[in-house]
Amino acid sequence: MSQIYLDYNATTPIDPRAAEAMAPFLHTHFGNPSSGHAIGVAAKKAVDKARGQVAAMLGCGIDEVVFTSGGSESNNYAIKGVAYAYRSRGNHIITSSVEHPAVTEVCRFLEIQGYKITWLPVDEHGLVDPNDVEKAITPQTILVTVMHANNEVGTIEPVAEIARIARGRGVLVHTDCAQSVGKTAVNVDDLGVDLLSIAGHKLYAPKGIGALYVRTGVELEKLIHGADHERNLRAGTENVLEIVGLGEACALVSDRLDEYAAHLAKTRDRLESGLMARYPGLRLNGHPDKRLPNTLSVCFRGLEANTIVAELSDDVAVSAGAACHADQVDVSAVLEAMRVPLEDAMGAIRFSTGRGTTADEIDRALDKISDVVGRLRPTSTVATAPQSGEEVKLTRFTHGLGCACKLRPQMLEEILSKLPVPSDERIIVGCDTADDAAVFRIDDKTAIVQTVDFFTPILDDPYQFGAVAAANSLSDIYAMGAQPLFALNIVGFPSNRLPMSVLEEILRGAQSKADEAGISIIGGHTVDDTEPKYGMAVTGVISPEAVLTNRGASPGDALILTKPIGTGILSTALKQGVLEPDQERVLFETMSALNRAALETIQEAHACTDITGFGLLGHLLEMLTASGVSAELHSDSVPLLPGAFELAAAGVVPGGTLDNADHTASRVDYAQRISRTQRMILNDAQTSGGLLISIASGEVDKLLSALHRDGRGESAVIGKIQSTGEPRIAVV
Repeated sequence: MSQIYLDYNATTPIDPRAAEAMAPFLHTHFGNPSSGHAIGVAAKKAVDKARGQVAAMLGCGIDEVVFTSGGSESNNYAIKGVAYAYRSRGNHIITSSVEHPAVTEVCRFLEIQGYKITWLPVDEHGLVDPNDVEKAITPQTILVTVMHANNEVGTIEPVAEIARIARGRGVLVHTDCAQSVGKTAVNVDDLGVDLLSIAGHKLYAPKGIGALYVRTGVELEKLIHGADHERNLRAGTENVLEIVGLGEACALVSDRLDEYAAHLAKTRDRLESGLMARYPGLRLNGHPDKRLPNTLSVCFRGLEANTIVAELSDDVAVSAGAACHADQVDVSAVLEAMRVPLEDAMGAIRFSTGRGTTADEIDRALDKISDVVGRLRPTSTVATAPQSGEEVKLTRFTHGLGCACKLRPQMLEEILSKLPVPSDERIIVGCDTADDAAVFRIDDKTAIVQTVDFFTPILDDPYQFGAVAAANSLSDIYAMGAQPLFALNIVGFPSNRLPMSVLEEILRGAQSKADEAGISIIGGHTVDDTEPKYGMAVTGVISPEAVLTNRGASPGDALILTKPIGTGILSTALKQGVLEPDQERVLFETMSALNRAALETIQEAHACTDITGFGLLGHLLEMLTASGVSAELHSDSVPLLPGAFELAAAGVVPGGTLDNADHTASRVDYAQRISRTQRMILNDAQTSGGLLISIASGEVDKLLSALHRDGRGESAVIGKIQSTGEPRIAVV
């Protein structure tokens, strides 16, 4: 791979020898291990062999190994299985505050079911104190679950000492060894545990396979019911192909662990010493000695981890320990539990080396990391930025994504509610209708419409970003029924990270839309910023009698949307590198299309708004609130961008969309058939979205015909305004 992979704690490739062992089971040995004929027997022998390989690696009996779908299922089975099987003895479980979500979420689920969970603290290195375990045990304690090695910082926990204490008190012990197997010694008797989880894809076996060690005599309540596979411990025909791969991967660990561990430590130490030499005082997260040989977690103080990861992503694959948003920094629970200061934690990066990592890769990675950190440091110079003519992927230079950077709707509403309402009688549209533009009366024939909008890149191409940002700003003027007059630039630009030629392209893209709108951009304001931002302040003109606002929707009106939705989802997919070129082209064409075409056709409308950061449902609720009415939305009629549904179903959803969904949830009634994916799309944070128009039903055909003639073929009736009263939306 041209990219240097330093994220082996996230997943590993399948070892070629494991893949070779699996190959016959793709086609030739396809039998069901439960079948009595020869083809089934061959599959059963393979499963039995793999079980023996796993048992040999762990130092346990073959009848103590249960195959699962992975580490998460193994953890679920161990913890829930004990909780349900031993509930007559007690309901108390002890765990640590640095566990993987596959443990913490299980414990939180059981907490809801009435179980008592003790969350043990850790020290600054991430270590659990065995004395805390002893103090926490009560007569009701049935299980202690503490991971063997932490996936984020690599700290190896004193599991053997914890197990000695717990088992001495008659308490079962489980440990999650997903990260430690294949990197350090893992033996069930040395650890003294009763249950132990492993995940195949962390030790060069396939994804979707794992195992759970269950000490003889330990009872578990089954999670998956059906036939009596896996000695009646887990129903479901065995995944022979992947079980074979897991078995071979475990055999390799048994034979070559010392060799693997030495190589991992050598490459990790080379990376660590290189970083420490370049950045004296760099904070190390985790224990300096009691840690996995391949794991290095450090903090680049004052920088944003997700920005570092994004800028490295074409060259070096690593993981962030924090995610920075417009209104908060989400620090991992592990770093919080270790009490890492926020200014350090926000720049936490995890590097993890693997069997295939070379010294040359480490050295090249160090150079790439130095380039990126050099660009991000406030003291760096323009000389470290990409050179003019070099391809720039603009979304890599921002920690947010377009309108996802807006303040959460709930926070904004709370702030605005505390501000005094302007009383100037010349204000036609102010803050009371939640419109995106203000309207001020000059005289009986003239009113000025003013708006301002800007955001961070939602496209990689600077020219396209400028064009879309300009179209988005102009949309607020068109939504009021006004003609734009002129605009001013609003620019935030990281001159130490990007060449000025990029800013030139952004401004050229914006100018193209200004030309299309028939206006001039007259100067503006520019500041040096940590990330690129662009937008415009636009002034328009309209007759005071012709102003369109959110207010005015009437029962019986039809709701018309002029553009498809899903721009936030597709923009997120673009940043994640999973958007197809054709989808990217349609995304740009949709967002850069001016809403000017609708201007001359909406004079009969009762209310109008453009659909931007707060999503279709959020902006519709603003219209309903201002108008004092409710609405019915027909989800099947809402036009979508190609691929938006599939991407949302795959979990490609921006944070702003999730915030929107939370904000609208209390005032939206979804029909039972409306899936979570559909709900996310209807709340998707849009950039330069279409106009939402409320118009008398008798004017619908005329308006749609005009819109279609003007090139808005996606325009559609998506619902209707209902009775007056509490503003609510029924999505059907």
